[in-house]
Amino acid sequence: MTATLLSMLGALLCALLARADVLPQSDFDLQRMAGKWYLIGFATNAHWFVSKKSEMKMGTAVLAPTAGGDLDMTYTSVNSDGSCWKMTHLAKKTDIPGRFTFRSQHWKNDNDMRVVSVKYDDYALIHTIKTKGGVSEVLNKMYSRSTDLSPGLMQKFEQFSKESGVLPENIVFLAKNGECPDA
Repeated sequence: MTATLLSMLGALLCALLARADVLPQSDFDLQRMAGKWYLIGFATNAHWFVSKKSEMKMGTAVLAPTAGGDLDMTYTSVNSDGSCWKMTHLAKKTDIPGRFTFRSQHWKNDNDMRVVSVKYDDYALIHTIKTKGGVSEVLNKMYSRSTDLSPGLMQKFEQFSKESGVLPENIVFLAKNGECPDA
């Protein structure tokens, strides 16, 4: 009963915080986001995550700026059976550099994505508010140019995730994994 109540309160708090305005990095440079990134940190207040987080492993994202200023994103991950999972999105630019929107055809949700903090040759911290059926969820991702992340960046990700309404037990660093051949 206590766990259920805490989960409900956490979800309410997250919904309120999801509406708070998290701004992208002020000097965002789309062209420098290009290339391959490893998804190392994952944090969300989504209910599905509780049962799936122990199975999740590191994947890759290839980000490609378009001529019009949008961001083509391709995600891949090796499944436990050795097959590859792949998803692509075209994130449309907004009037604010570092902020993009897209609709996930797979998950049927609307996404408001912000590149909160980035050092282009090292890491990128991305905050997304996903909305489906009027319900919003926070999703934070920490990417790295390598398969390792410094303890300081891990702490930065944990702190940011807590501040954006994610419960500490829903902040994970993903186990290393193989790569899909076309990643």
